[in-house]
Amino acid sequence: MRRHAGSAALVVALFALVLSVTGVADAARQAAVKFVTKPKPHAVLKLDGKGRFPAKAIPKVASAKNADKLGGKTAADLTATCDPQTVDLGSWCLQAAPYPLPNEDIGKNDFFYASKACVEAGGFLPSADQLLGAADRVKLASTIDDVVVNSSPDVDPTDGLKDRREMSSTLITTQAGSSAAGSEGVTEGSRGDPKAGEPDPVPLPANPAPQSLQYVTVYDNHDKGGFAGSKPVTATETFRCGFMKVQGQAATEEG
Repeated sequence: MRRHAGSAALVVALFALVLSVTGVADAARQAAVKFVTKPKPHAVLKLDGKGRFPAKAIPKVASAKNADKLGGKTAADLTATCDPQTVDLGSWCLQAAPYPLPNEDIGKNDFFYASKACVEAGGFLPSADQLLGAADRVKLASTIDDVVVNSSPDVDPTDGLKDRREMSSTLITTQAGSSAAGSEGVTEGSRGDPKAGEPDPVPLPANPAPQSLQYVTVYDNHDKGGFAGSKPVTATETFRCGFMKVQGQAATEEG
């Protein structure tokens, strides 16, 4: 037995050497190991073609999840949008319908009223070019022969039928001279500069709302947009407000 023990050990050693050289041993070990692309217990994670862990195999830690947000807000929360009652015109929004006048304010909607109402609503009174540019997107006031689907003509004959137009923030003067655009006058008690030898100015009444200062009106004009003349700043007219976009996801847009 002792005589054959050495030979047997030699044979086993040689067999093991052959297996390791030929890769059979490695194949046997690999067959017993499970290779995966996602982390699993008692398995080996495969590397990608560049010898790196796959990105999907690395779980996102809490701090990284929070990094996907800004101040706790998501991308949708920070996206600039328009109110659902306005039309999205790219960088700004325009009311889909004219400003709704309260019953107690009917007959007061002149240029001063419209300017203040839009600011109080968080917006501004649009200029003539802004309204004209939106004519094919917004149902602007128009003539009685315009298409109701694309504009807002007068369709109620019970109070007469009239062509409609809208106020803009664009102003013109119908007379020459600086006074044509209004004047703050000279208040009683004003005094000249004695160091410059100025005489006391003569008191003059203010003219904050001259008839010569007028706002330009526009109309839909079959989606082409058009100028509809001007009206004194003290004259009433239909208007709508514009708004800058705000952050936050809006509901379904109207218009």
